[in-house]
Amino acid sequence: MNKSMRNLFFVLIISMGIALFWNSVPIIKQTVGLVLNPLAGSLLNWNVTYGMIIITAILSIFLTLTQKYTTDQSLLREIKKEQKILQGKMKEFKDHPEKLMELQKKQLQFIPQTFEITMRPLIYTSVPIILFFRWFNDYFMSVDVKIFGFLSWFWAYLIFSIIFSSIFRKVFNVA
Repeated sequence: MNKSMRNLFFVLIISMGIALFWNSVPIIKQTVGLVLNPLAGSLLNWNVTYGMIIITAILSIFLTLTQKYTTDQSLLREIKKEQKILQGKMKEFKDHPEKLMELQKKQLQFIPQTFEITMRPLIYTSVPIILFFRWFNDYFMSVDVKIFGFLSWFWAYLIFSIIFSSIFRKVFNVA
């Protein structure tokens, strides 16, 4: 196992520990509350819908910029370009199983390299996201409010993050 995968594994173990011990180790929950209640909590107390939109936009910018600057963008673009070429050739040779199998093997060789490159940002983002999600869960359990009157915080975050991530990926030219 190479160094970056060991680091990723280590950070994911820490993230899972935070998620599992959130309620049983009070200092985790209290420390995160001390930081997020005045910042994110005040936005949500002001207006739950607009606050959630603002918080999600900030988190999406953080995640997008982390992805842009912790991955090799030119290598990712090159891999995507080669995969697109291979897909075109696979369509061309769909009636030739032996050639199609050869192209599929070639395409599978990109998976480990792509996986390692695209997983690198998780080292920097998994712990903050776990902390935010646990805090969001506690906040919305104590305040029975729906975003737009019908969405739970999770679905609102998911929808807003997809929208903002798409926009920010285009704006910041992330592969």
